[in-house]
Amino acid sequence: MGCKWELPLFCWGCLNKGTICCTIRRVFSAIFITFPGHRRPLSIKEQFYKLAGNLNFNVQPLVSNLNSHSYSLFFVTAFPNIIGAVDCTHIKINRPSGEHEGDYVNRKSFHSINVQMICDADCLVSNLEAKWPGSVHDSRIFRASPIHEGLSQGTFSGVLLGDKGYACESFLLTPLADPQTPAQHAYNHAHNKTRARIEMT
Repeated sequence: MGCKWELPLFCWGCLNKGTICCTIRRVFSAIFITFPGHRRPLSIKEQFYKLAGNLNFNVQPLVSNLNSHSYSLFFVTAFPNIIGAVDCTHIKINRPSGEHEGDYVNRKSFHSINVQMICDADCLVSNLEAKWPGSVHDSRIFRASPIHEGLSQGTFSGVLLGDKGYACESFLLTPLADPQTPAQHAYNHAHNKTRARIEMT
């Protein structure tokens, strides 16, 4: 297909459907979102590692219900092995018609789509799920996502950071609900500082 880019933007109204589709396809291909990102996974992990800073907290059981594999993720400093930060955001929509209209009302009582995003340390989106009604909880969206399946089956090598709305898993770290020790406070500080990338995206 020979798409032409010479036409000025104001001529889009006079183009045929084939030209518009070809142009949209080329733009989409240029900005295609890939997980865990456009860079090597090791480079992504190194960037997240630097974000948390040198905290020098001791490796010790931080959450009683985590298995031994999860403890190996905490080294002496910062967060190694992080490949992304995950969160959901509500995109406001007009009230949909039909029998499922109520599904789109979120906890803040407006109609929305709940969109899950994962970003890297440079705040570049590496995964996007934009198909869920506003009433669906963030953790359900993540559990039903191909990323969850890939991480749980070992397709992707690394760990995501999520907020307290997600269940802590060996491949998804969340903050501690009630930190008591200096090590637990240090963990939460590093977690919040590192996970903040998704809030900036």
